[in-house]
Amino acid sequence: MKKVLFATTALIATAGMAAADVRLSGYGRFGLDYNAANKTTLGVSETNITSRLRLQVDMSTETDGGVGFNARVRMQSESRDGNPAGSAPGGDNGFNGARFGVTYGGLAVNVGNIIGAVENAPGLYTTGTRSAGTGIDGMGFNSLAIKGGAWDAYSSDGMGANGIEVLYSTGGFTGHISYSQRNTPVTGTQIAGEAGGEERIGVMATYSFSDYYVTAAYQSADNTNAAGSGSAFTTSGGTTIDANDGLFFVAAGGDFGAFGARIAYGSTDYADSVTLEGNMDIGAASNILVWVNSADVDNSILTSTTGTQAADGRNVDGTSFGINYQYDLGGGATFVAGYVNSAAEVNDDSFQAGVYFSF
Repeated sequence: MKKVLFATTALIATAGMAAADVRLSGYGRFGLDYNAANKTTLGVSETNITSRLRLQVDMSTETDGGVGFNARVRMQSESRDGNPAGSAPGGDNGFNGARFGVTYGGLAVNVGNIIGAVENAPGLYTTGTRSAGTGIDGMGFNSLAIKGGAWDAYSSDGMGANGIEVLYSTGGFTGHISYSQRNTPVTGTQIAGEAGGEERIGVMATYSFSDYYVTAAYQSADNTNAAGSGSAFTTSGGTTIDANDGLFFVAAGGDFGAFGARIAYGSTDYADSVTLEGNMDIGAASNILVWVNSADVDNSILTSTTGTQAADGRNVDGTSFGINYQYDLGGGATFVAGYVNSAAEVNDDSFQAGVYFSF
């Protein structure tokens, strides 16, 4: 079983780093996608090809004094539900926003398209799966324990948060603080999670020991300059709440020989949610992972734009579950299949099968 990996390890300079280095890497994935939810969308087929091709460029150098400088950009093209418009930015397969970093020992400072403290919390996504979710492309990431809120995360398709973050690792401890401000105009038509002028501060702390870890993350958000719906939701009683402010996440997990387990809890003003996950190696090349999520959404919460509970499957009250199967084909290629039953009461089934290969 693959051990628990943290995104921060790629950000901490190692003693053997070359004085100047440019590295190309990436992956491709493609497969068949069945999504019953497409029955409700006129002109969209329930069965499509899902695909993504990603090329990543990492650049780094190190001074004589041991201070490292690095940068990362990605170029990506993808298609979901038969729509090939998921290429960044603006559908032209161009590079995304760059992230720049400075490292010294266990300290790393990044600016630009930052990772984000909450996004970097171990246990936020499924353990060891190729998509970090279920199936080839994550299948909606219904396994996430955070419902209804938005947090800073590295954007493969856009410019990112354009923020700043500080990471520090020593022994089994990793700490992460991030800050960003959305410089989008206050027009009164902002979408959820992208309110004009919104400031976000995130913190994350993780301690790992042997094959186990515990982690906690928190985000505060200031929407005082925002207009329109922003990331706020309104209850039937007229009380305005902000799902991005006070966002909280805790998780614990680890490996037990051929078995692995994870428990995660997320809380926002919108919902409380718990995810349980277990996975098992089958022989030397296969792994099966099963997860179940229970979300308790305040049904009185209405979106200010539609007047109904958010239609996103990750935010629907109730229980979701999923199964992910992977078989290592060798040479960096993996066969992946997944099934998800979302909390939606109708058209709640999704299935995917395909191949992922890294380079």
